[in-house]
Amino acid sequence: MTHTIVLQPDHLMRLDLSPVTAIVEPILIQTAQPKASQNGIVSYEQTLSFEINYPRSPTDPRELSEIPEVRLWFVRLDSIYPWIPFILDWKDGELARYFAMLVPHQFSRTEGIQYNPEALEIFIMHKLFTLSDWLKCRKIPSIARLQSMAKMFGYDLDEKFFQLIS
Repeated sequence: MTHTIVLQPDHLMRLDLSPVTAIVEPILIQTAQPKASQNGIVSYEQTLSFEINYPRSPTDPRELSEIPEVRLWFVRLDSIYPWIPFILDWKDGELARYFAMLVPHQFSRTEGIQYNPEALEIFIMHKLFTLSDWLKCRKIPSIARLQSMAKMFGYDLDEKFFQLIS
């Protein structure tokens, strides 16, 4: 089941996370219940997407990730729900878009997003540490998941790296 969070300009301008909270908090409550399914939060893995409605003039060449108000909203989201990449729909490009909101980059019409390499490396490591701890607390196997996330951004991490942080 896919969950789409619709963001209106007012949400972005007021840094209002209520559209996310309305979807995410019931998931957290439901999966924390003693009688929750064995899968718990895992059943929501890679099921979340965003529809961002932000008005732009037809002559505005910027991507959404280049608009300061949109990026700031995602910075706020990441500060409140740093584990959100776990439930983003990676196959539909949501993880790449999420990273673009938070990592400095250039956009090329021919090559797509070109992340700042140092910033991407720092952000990837931060997310790996955050998600590793979050998954461990929930007794969810993490190594393959985290390796897959890193690989999407060109990092091939050995299992020894994960032994260091466990």
